[in-house]
Amino acid sequence: MANGTNGPGDRVWTIPNLLSMLRLLGVPLFLWLVLGPKADWWALGVLAFAGLSDWLDGKIARAWNQTSRLGAVLDPMADRLYIFAALLGLAVRDAVPWWLMAVLVLRDLLMVGALPVLRHYGYGPLPVNFAGKAATLCLLYSFPLLFVAGYGGVLGDIARIVGWAFAIWGTAIYWWAGLLYAVQGLRLIRQARRADRAAEGTDPAAGTGAPGDPGAAGAERTARGPAAPSSGDPGPPRDDKKGATSPP
Repeated sequence: MANGTNGPGDRVWTIPNLLSMLRLLGVPLFLWLVLGPKADWWALGVLAFAGLSDWLDGKIARAWNQTSRLGAVLDPMADRLYIFAALLGLAVRDAVPWWLMAVLVLRDLLMVGALPVLRHYGYGPLPVNFAGKAATLCLLYSFPLLFVAGYGGVLGDIARIVGWAFAIWGTAIYWWAGLLYAVQGLRLIRQARRADRAAEGTDPAAGTGAPGDPGAAGAERTARGPAAPSSGDPGPPRDDKKGATSPP
């Protein structure tokens, strides 16, 4: 900005961002509690704090107008790391099979691999869709229950059934959300290609086809605007790569 101050989206030291940073610091603590002293109840307390702070920072960011680009990165990053840490702890202790961790990690690797392709066409990370949010919630609900399931008894049996139900549904929705992101990404790429062809005058649908004429310029402006919505979520504009939220 001209006066040298940061806009609302550039702020770092906000209450939601501090909560997200605390949540990130809890990831290694959680993993140590699970794999070191096996203090599961303390580990579940860390997970409970993570869930509460996740809900709270979103409410505060909206109510106090403290949304920021950093928060858009930290929030989904914390969710992914907690999912990975909980899966790793459960798999090492043979509470869940390694294939479950592989299935979920593979989905995230595919999402990360798609980012350079999107950036090549001028887009940043895609906005979070409802399916991605629902999948993350299901998985984060399942892990504490699967830890409790290891203690046996009636409570353990109930926790095992409910925990696996959340885990299976969460995994299925996680991949469904990934498919929705893929569809949206392909739509953005096609849109970017049409815009580039219109700018070069090679797109017959762009008007007269001449690079400098108003028809081609108008088509380019239309194509480079906000992306068509996917499942109710608009795509990121091509000229604002950092304002979008990473998908969970």
